[in-house]
Amino acid sequence: MNASRQTSDRIFLAENIASAELAPMSARRMLVIGGLALILVGMIWGDIFAAFILHPNADRIGAALLDATKAVATQNAQQVGDAFAKIGGFLENRGTKVDAHAHMISFGYIALLLALLQPFVAMPESRKKFFATLFLFGATLLPIGVFLIHYVGLAWSPLSAIGWASIFADLGGLFVFLALAAELLGLWRHFRHDPARDSSADELLRDCSWAARALLSGGTLLVLLGFLHGAWYAGADLYRYEARDCELLSVMTTKAAAGDLLAANQAVMEYGRLQGARAVNIAAHSHVIEFGILAILLAFFQPYVFLAERWRRIWAVTLLAGSLALPVFVLAELNWGLVAGGIADVGGLLVIVALLAMQIGIWRYTGRLDAAGAAR
Repeated sequence: MNASRQTSDRIFLAENIASAELAPMSARRMLVIGGLALILVGMIWGDIFAAFILHPNADRIGAALLDATKAVATQNAQQVGDAFAKIGGFLENRGTKVDAHAHMISFGYIALLLALLQPFVAMPESRKKFFATLFLFGATLLPIGVFLIHYVGLAWSPLSAIGWASIFADLGGLFVFLALAAELLGLWRHFRHDPARDSSADELLRDCSWAARALLSGGTLLVLLGFLHGAWYAGADLYRYEARDCELLSVMTTKAAAGDLLAANQAVMEYGRLQGARAVNIAAHSHVIEFGILAILLAFFQPYVFLAERWRRIWAVTLLAGSLALPVFVLAELNWGLVAGGIADVGGLLVIVALLAMQIGIWRYTGRLDAAGAAR
């Protein structure tokens, strides 16, 4: 009877600790759920962009570059200018979408990191909630503003060079900066006045489940693979690609000016393949590191994923498998073309599904805490 009562007391104490750590509308809960939502939306948008926008946009840039070489051959300065204006528009279209995707995911990572650090931020909970709200609002406003830059332009802007979308994006960045500055100040105050606090008291730092260990070790290996690939690319290809880039641009202009359109068009085609090789190497390098960081962060939040242990293992393996498949098959696009691109998209989908399942598990966990609190 005494052993049963002690076990019950331990369970009640653990639930009280967890409830305090993830209390309703607490800063940690807001940052965990908001950060995962940012990452999910950013990844879904990235998959849509890669599947339906990226390749058509690249084809349009190649066609405009061909038009520019033809205009050089006929010495039509107006058409050259028009062609490069189109290229600038296509690059802006691509760049704003990539930036929106990258910023949203990066802010999601920062939100999860801030959630981990909340017990060590020395400020009242009400102020923590305010800065968490400010951070999430800015982290949402900035990528939306960046996405709209291409479509809004300078319409009705009070400034000659900056449109409303850029203004709101900068405002979102300011909100994020202020929130992060406040969090850093809270961390500094904590470690200045209470440097000896035992970090093991935090539930998230004590979890040693199979899923947490798999995500932590697998994420570390992914980051290591990303660093190794980056080092190999920088040493073997980067400078060679840069030299070839300048050479092909020179060939385009000189051959077109001499009236040799066949050679100029061939240089344009080679230039497109060169840019593709650059793009897939950079994408593979950045994605494998980002997915590794995501896996490491998610490892710490496994105590909040209210699913059966079997399912937590399944989703951890699914996330790691997709995280490896996407960059590997992005690299394979150079040789396998759209087949490899399709498999890479499936890898991204696996990451999204696993992340969504963990998000649902965290929602279930917070609902259980709320229901237990109401029952008491």
